Amino acid sequence: MAEHIVTSFDADLELLRSKIAEMGGIAEKQLDDSTRALVRRDVALAQQVIDADVRLDNLQREIEDLAVSTIARRQPVAVDLRDIVSAIRVAGDVERIGDLAKNTAKRVLAISSELQPAKIVVGVQHMSDLVQAQLKDVLDAYAQRDEKKALDVWNGDDRIDALYNSVFRELLTYMMEDTRNITFCTHLLFLAKNIERIGDHTTNIAETIYFLTTGETLAGERPKGDTTSFATTATL
Repeated sequence: MAEHIVTSFDADLELLRSKIAEMGGIAEKQLDDSTRALVRRDVALAQQVIDADVRLDNLQREIEDLAVSTIARRQPVAVDLRDIVSAIRVAGDVERIGDLAKNTAKRVLAISSELQPAKIVVGVQHMSDLVQAQLKDVLDAYAQRDEKKALDVWNGDDRIDALYNSVFRELLTYMMEDTRNITFCTHLLFLAKNIERIGDHTTNIAETIYFLTTGETLAGERPKGDTTSFATTATL
């Protein structure tokens, strides 16, 4: 009987991990597709990103329901309880990453008819590439329970902030050089902030992994390098 209970509990944990892996795959694709949609002015691809968010939201609810049910039925302690709590936290961050990618896609729809030189989006694209790498690494770290890889992601957050600062200044320069760039570049500023916030969520996941593997909270200040005052969240 006890062996059956342990086996069932392990199956619950495995299902949680499987659902988070699916969420991670969707969020990674949303971020990649939203950036490609921006670069290519591809409204169909942007719409696909928006539509994909429904599945991500449903998965988060399924994870929360399963986690609460598992705690109620199994009453886990120590590392098993941390595993379940961490799953809820990671799912929340991944769902928010999907929301930010969706908001990026909405911005792409809003500026799809604007004719602007391709070089203006290069900085945002580079920033997205860096954040995509961080997202992949932190999701791998969660799957592998790799504390070191999680810490590497955590320590890399200031690089994303530094690049955001650079993009912020570059876009302001474009706006000052030609007032016709103001609308387009303002949208890009919101896009860049979305991507920077996705980087923050990868850092949140890294902190959760550290808690999961060690039972402790990361000590010290999170590395931050955002010196801009442009802190508005991008929504439509």
